[in-house]
Amino acid sequence: MKSLFSEKEIKERVKEIAQEIEQDFPQGMVVLGVLKGAFVFMADLIREFSVKVEIDFIRVCSYHSGLESSGEIKITKDLEIDVECRDVLVVEDILDSGLTLNFLHSWLIKKNPRSLKFCVLIDKKERCQTSFTADYIGFSIDDGFLVGYGLDYNEKYRNMRGIFALDEREKAAL
Repeated sequence: MKSLFSEKEIKERVKEIAQEIEQDFPQGMVVLGVLKGAFVFMADLIREFSVKVEIDFIRVCSYHSGLESSGEIKITKDLEIDVECRDVLVVEDILDSGLTLNFLHSWLIKKNPRSLKFCVLIDKKERCQTSFTADYIGFSIDDGFLVGYGLDYNEKYRNMRGIFALDEREKAAL
């Protein structure tokens, strides 16, 4: 595995993102984590906030245990908090094809939030198939299959403290 971002680099960037977000949400916000990948990033991010936050989670499935998005998106865990007339921040691990976040944006807009912004840990600009753009981005990369810091391959590697790229040989061995 090739190390892309160390634990220290991630912690520093998370702190910077939290400061940016607080400027846009000085009164606080509802933070929605997209399960499962965003839970580590979201936990670190909300601990950096000094404003009031409420948290909830949503689970959206589009990969179905593969390496490529199926393109078919479905909600497998719905919200428990009403977001109508609320400031909402969606936290996701990775902006890859853009299909999932584009879907979530359209779905959440129908719930009439006062404001809606998206924060992603990783933006894979080269792979995006939509015009979706995140409001806050941790790191941008061109491509690569990433694991660690919540990112997984078939539910493995989420617990690694850094972010790593798996090469083709490593993926084939799994």
